[in-house]
Amino acid sequence: MELNTLKREHPNKKKRLVGRGGTRGKTSGRGGKGQTARAGNKRRPEMRDIIKKIPKLRGYRFNSHTAKFTPVNVGALNVFAAGSVVTPKVLFENDIIRHVGGKLPAVKILGTGEITVKVTVTGCVFSKTAQTKIEKAGGSIK
Repeated sequence: MELNTLKREHPNKKKRLVGRGGTRGKTSGRGGKGQTARAGNKRRPEMRDIIKKIPKLRGYRFNSHTAKFTPVNVGALNVFAAGSVVTPKVLFENDIIRHVGGKLPAVKILGTGEITVKVTVTGCVFSKTAQTKIEKAGGSIK
């Protein structure tokens, strides 16, 4: 063994030349210029921002899930015969109300219009003016 025949156990690594094509491609590990290289470039996914704004606390409820009444004016009840019973199902069958989400909605009778027919209304919520108009016409509320 002589000094001029010795070889290193770990030979020096060659320095990689950047930007010469090969496996790195396109920018060859040098990053990109333009919009992504500028300060203030914070483009985040929009859905993520929307999700982050929704409260995570227990007991939170969306207002859109509360039951909303379908309004029916007193004047629309003149279609029925005298002495008939009016329910949300009967209102649906006479095309006065529609299904909401595939179900019969909660109905609120409002006081707009005049009623001349004596009817019995059940299963609905009323405004005070509607209640007085129905009772004035001889009808009843259950």
